[in-house]
Amino acid sequence: MRGKLIFVAGAAIGYVLGSRAGHQRYDQIAAGASKLWNSRPVQKQVVKAEAAAGAALPKIVTGLFHAALWAVKKLLGIQSKPRPVSGR
Repeated sequence: MRGKLIFVAGAAIGYVLGSRAGHQRYDQIAAGASKLWNSRPVQKQVVKAEAAAGAALPKIVTGLFHAALWAVKKLLGIQSKPRPVSGR
């Protein structure tokens, strides 16, 4: 029993001391990450990524819709009618 109490006391002391030092280090890391994120080169790439995602999103949504529709039809045993060929 005494060993368990010593262990718990040591863990509590280690936690308190570690959290004090850890908080300062966390603040340093958070400040560095914020500085990096808000830098001009990173923000240029963020804008490019947002534009690419915005352009691809309609195609992705349409593809997912058709895949879900196909799965539901397959599950229910519904066969699709062939689409008419127009103006060829």
